[in-house]
Amino acid sequence: MSSKVVNESSMFYIDFCPNCSNILHLDEYLGEMRQKCQVCPYFSTIKNVMLASRSFYKLKEIDSVLGGKNAWENVDSIDVVCNSCIHDRAYFLQVQTRSADEPMTVFYKCCNCGHRWRE
Repeated sequence: MSSKVVNESSMFYIDFCPNCSNILHLDEYLGEMRQKCQVCPYFSTIKNVMLASRSFYKLKEIDSVLGGKNAWENVDSIDVVCNSCIHDRAYFLQVQTRSADEPMTVFYKCCNCGHRWRE
């Protein structure tokens, strides 16, 4: 008989392998549910199986770090060469992405081709 750890709040238990003491994982084999050790060849068939489904919460949409679509409106431009099209002008935006004692990160967007990079 394997050892069991019971969590009464959610009514599940964890079985451990009697041979090597590793956690037994659920496995479906030939239409039957069983607990199987992933280290040694031990397994035990489960009778009166009651399975539950798991649902996940919908994650919140994450806003862009740079402020979304409106971030590049009303920004200044500077003389810097684009690595993509060799144009000599780009918009720039400074954002504090690290701790306050670190310098701000400068993001660039080429005025000609729209290529983006950071410094």
